[in-house]
Amino acid sequence: MSVRHLWPIAAIMLVMAVLPLSPAQSAEAQSSQAPDDWTPPRTAWGEPDLQGIWTNATLTPVERPNSQSDKTVLTAEEAAAFETRSAAQREASDRFVLGNVGAYNQFWMDGGKTVTGDRRTSLIVDPPNGKIPWTPAGRERLASDSARYGVGPFDSWEDADTGERCLTDGLPFVPLQGYNMNYHILQSPGWVAIINEMFHEYRMIPVDGRDHVPSDIDQLLGDARGRWEGDTLVVETTNFSDKRHFLWRATWRAARPSLHLIERFTRVDDETIDYEFTMTDPDMFTRPWTALVPMTTNQASRGVTSGPLFEYACHEGNYGLLNIMRGARAQEGEKVPAP
Repeated sequence: MSVRHLWPIAAIMLVMAVLPLSPAQSAEAQSSQAPDDWTPPRTAWGEPDLQGIWTNATLTPVERPNSQSDKTVLTAEEAAAFETRSAAQREASDRFVLGNVGAYNQFWMDGGKTVTGDRRTSLIVDPPNGKIPWTPAGRERLASDSARYGVGPFDSWEDADTGERCLTDGLPFVPLQGYNMNYHILQSPGWVAIINEMFHEYRMIPVDGRDHVPSDIDQLLGDARGRWEGDTLVVETTNFSDKRHFLWRATWRAARPSLHLIERFTRVDDETIDYEFTMTDPDMFTRPWTALVPMTTNQASRGVTSGPLFEYACHEGNYGLLNIMRGARAQEGEKVPAP
């Protein structure tokens, strides 16, 4: 491993070694709404304290379903019915089907069991219709990716998506995969570190005013720079690698040089961060669009597992891809007529 790859790991270890985490607040002691005189906790050097283990798990989809195109917010009764149907679907998905090896069962899933507290029908808040504003080229790419996803061809590792290859699901961090939706935020003077449970990937974000790296240096998760606007951490990320040819679980998160991402982290009470992101990409979207994803330290309130993050092990990247390609070759052999 090169020195270039070692220094961010060392920086994270330094942050973890010198800074204790803010104590987790118990669910019983917290309310979902901060009192009027509430102020965010501060670090020893005076910045808003965002530290802790947070989850963004929710049943609320990124885009508003077509069936709810005229509805921005669910009633309490509609939200409860949706959560009940989702629970029933999760239970039904665990039934064994003869001849189908299936995939992960619910033992492995930890995707949240509730909608957002405000019962929105989409995480997208702008445009008002709750939809991604695709350009024609972007929509064509979406259709192409959707047609390939899970059906092949499986001629090489690049025919599997970035998550199956144990690389990344891209940015921003949103609840898509149904498990591993926890994030560990750490701070030190001049730095914010975010460790993503999925893939155990990390982001080292300087907040000391330094410039972005030169435009000819690109990275899979881009080059992030942070700044404080009042009590909000604003992170601007540019310099994404051109990995559009990869297959992505969500096409809109594909790494590409034209992408410009702005994220805002605002702690609104003892156990809640409002995480807002805006994506700008004239190649893919007709206009910038924004989503708001509440994050909480109260994992129990979202119906997900509480506790520390453990090292992520991605077995699909170890042997799954080889077996997928072996299976594809075997199927091809079965189609060849005997001599």
